[in-house]
This record gives sequence, C-alpha cells and structure tokens, in this order.
Amino acid sequence: MNASLVGLVVGMALGFAGWFGGFGAFLLVAALGAVGFVVGRLADQGMSLREFLDPDERKRR
Repeated sequence: MNASLVGLVVGMALGFAGWFGGFGAFLLVAALGAVGFVVGRLADQGMSLREFLDPDERKRR
C-alpha cells in the first residue's frame, strides 16, 4: 500500500469520526492512529522504542 492510499484512508477515517462522533472522537481517532503508526514502524524495522525516539542510538552501537 503506498503512502497516498494510506493518507486517503486515514483522512477518511478522521473525517467520519469528526462527522459522526464530534471533535472528541476526531481527537481519539487521531491519537490512536499515531500510536498505531509508531507500533507499525517499530515492527517493520525491528527496532526498540529507544531507537525510534533517538535515531542516533542505532549508530552508537
């Protein structure tokens, strides 16, 4: 799945959450999407949370 399609799906999900659930639901979906992004990125690249937050950590090893 390319980045444009992922962006489209995320935008539609946020739009539906905002329309049907209000601003609170919009914020909840956005926050959970960010958490999902971080977890997916960590799983894809096989790195720890420390390496994700500090990219120079991998270089120090």
